Amino acid sequence: MLKLSKTSKLGTKSWSLQAGIPADGGTCPGAVGPDGDYVTACQGCYARSGMYHFGAVKAVRADNKADWKRDGWTADMVKALSKDKHFRWFDSGDMYSLELAEKMLAIMAATPNTKHWLPTRMYKFPKFQAVLKAMQALPNVMVRYSSDAVDGSYTPGVHGSTIVPSADQAPAGVTVCQAYNQGGKCLTCRACYDKSVAVIGYPAHGKKMAKVIRIAVAA
Repeated sequence: MLKLSKTSKLGTKSWSLQAGIPADGGTCPGAVGPDGDYVTACQGCYARSGMYHFGAVKAVRADNKADWKRDGWTADMVKALSKDKHFRWFDSGDMYSLELAEKMLAIMAATPNTKHWLPTRMYKFPKFQAVLKAMQALPNVMVRYSSDAVDGSYTPGVHGSTIVPSADQAPAGVTVCQAYNQGGKCLTCRACYDKSVAVIGYPAHGKKMAKVIRIAVAA
C-alpha cells in the first residue's frame, strides 16, 4: 500500500525511506565516509532526529521499503502522481537499490506533467550512473547530487546542493534556499525543481548541525 507524506515545509507529496547508513538500518550508503562513519553533511541530518524517531514515522518508512518491491508499485505511484504538479523523492533516505532507481525512472517518465526533484548521494556508485543520467535527461526531473560539505563548498558541474553555515556565507554560484526567510516553508518557491538553478545552498539549522559545523570549522 502506498504511503506518501506531505511535509509542512514543502507542501507537496513525498515518498521516503529510513535515513542513516546501512549499519544503522538506514538506506543511505552514500552517507558513509572513508572511515565507515557518516560524512560531515550527514552527521547533523534532520531526518535522524526529532519526529523522525517516532515509531509511527519509522513504520511508514519501513512499509515503503517493503512496498516498492511489489509488482504493482510503479503503476500505483504513476496513478497517485497523475494530478500533482510537483513531487519530491526522499525527504529522508535514498534510493539504495538499483532496482528501485529503475522503477523510479519509469514513474518519472510516465508522469511528464509532474516535476520531480531527487536529492541523492548515489552518484558515488558507478552502477547508478546510467539511471541517474537517464533521469536527468527527462525535462520534468531535477536530480541534485548532494555535497558532503557543511561550509558551502561543492564541485561545479557535479553537486547540485550543499549546506551553508548561514545564508550570508553562501559562496558564489550558490542560490540560497528561501525557506528559512519564510517561516521554514517553501511557499511558492520551486528552485529545487528548476534545472536552471545549478546549486542550492541550504542554511544549516538545528542544534545538531550547529555542533557539526563548529567541530568542522575548528578542525
